[in-house]
Amino acid sequence: MKTYSIAVIPGDGIGPEVTREALGVLTAAEEVFGFQTRRTLYPYGSEHYLKTKEIFPDAAFEETKAHNAIYLGAIGDPRLPIGLIEYGIIAKMRFELDLYINLRPIKLYDESLCPLKDKKPEDVDMVIVRENTEDAYVGAHGFTHKGQHHEVATQTMVYTRIGVERAIRYAFELARTRKRKQVTLIDKANAVRAQDIWTRTFAIVAREFPDCKTDHAYIDAACMWMVKNPEWFDVAVTPNLFGDIITDLGAMIQGGMGIAASGNIHPGRVSLFEPIHGSAPKHAGKNTSSPIAAIMAASMMLEYLGEKQAAAAIDQVVGDLFRSKRLKGVQTGMHSCTEVGALVASELRAVAAKV
Repeated sequence: MKTYSIAVIPGDGIGPEVTREALGVLTAAEEVFGFQTRRTLYPYGSEHYLKTKEIFPDAAFEETKAHNAIYLGAIGDPRLPIGLIEYGIIAKMRFELDLYINLRPIKLYDESLCPLKDKKPEDVDMVIVRENTEDAYVGAHGFTHKGQHHEVATQTMVYTRIGVERAIRYAFELARTRKRKQVTLIDKANAVRAQDIWTRTFAIVAREFPDCKTDHAYIDAACMWMVKNPEWFDVAVTPNLFGDIITDLGAMIQGGMGIAASGNIHPGRVSLFEPIHGSAPKHAGKNTSSPIAAIMAASMMLEYLGEKQAAAAIDQVVGDLFRSKRLKGVQTGMHSCTEVGALVASELRAVAAKV
C-alpha cells in the first residue's frame, strides 16, 4: 500500500476548521482507494506567533522538504503587521522551495453557482497557470524619504528567461492533456515593456507544441472576456501579479472563493496545496464556513501525488452534490462546515459500495 507523507499547517482563522473537514475527506479517500497518508501537524501561524514570537523555524521548514506534499489551511490575522506571517510562511515556501507554478483550476459545477447570465458548466472549464516566483513579488522594493511629503516608493518587476519559459512550457504540457489543447498568453506587454520577454518566449515555446492552438490577450481585455465569454479560455499562462488578480475573478465565476483551490507546484518535488479564500478571522470558530475549497485543495494534492482516481472521485462527488442541490452553495452560513465535510466523505465512501 502506497504511503504519502503530508505536512499539514492548519494556520489561522477558519483554516483549522476547513482543514479538519478536508482531512476527513482525505481519510475517506484512503479507505476507498487503498493508499495511506502519514500526516505531520505544524502549529505555525498568527496565534503561534502571538504566543511564541516564532514564525516558521528553520528546523521545521527543513522537515517539510522531506514530505511528499504540504497542505495549508489559511494564514493571516489583522492583529499582526501586514505581510509578516504571509511572507514568513507561504512566501517562504513558494520562494525557498521554488514552487514556480501556481495552478488554479476554474471549473463551474452547476449553473446555479455562476453569477453570469446563461453560463453553464461547459462554458466555464479552464486552468490558469500563474508564474509564482518572479514579477513584483520578488521583494525588490524600497522607500525614500519615508513618511515625508515627498516620499518615493518603488517596487521592481523581475522576469528571467528561465522563469518565464518554465511556466509557459508547463502550460503547454498541461494543455496537451486537455480536450481543446489551447494556450492563451495573458500579459500587458504593450504597456509593461519588460513583458516582451513573455511575448517572445511564448512564440518560441509554441513551436515545440504544434498540436496546441495559441491565443493572446492583454490583462484588461482578458478580464473583460472572462466575464463576457469565459468559454474562450482553456489553459492560460500569465505573470505573477496579473495571475494573482485574474484567478480571483475566475473564482467568482465558478461560484465563489469558497470553491477555489490552488497548487503551488514544482513538478517532481514537494509542493503546496491550499484553498484560496484566506483566513476570514471574523468567521473563525463558528462552524459556518464552507470547506469545499479546502476539500478541492486535497483533491489537487492527490492528483499531484498520482492518486488520480481518488482525485477524480472527489471532484465528481462535489459536482454531484451541487448538481443535486444537496449543496446549495458556499456562502458563509449556507451549510455548516462539519455538515459539508461529513456529506462529501459519506458520498465518497458510497463510491466503494457501488463499485
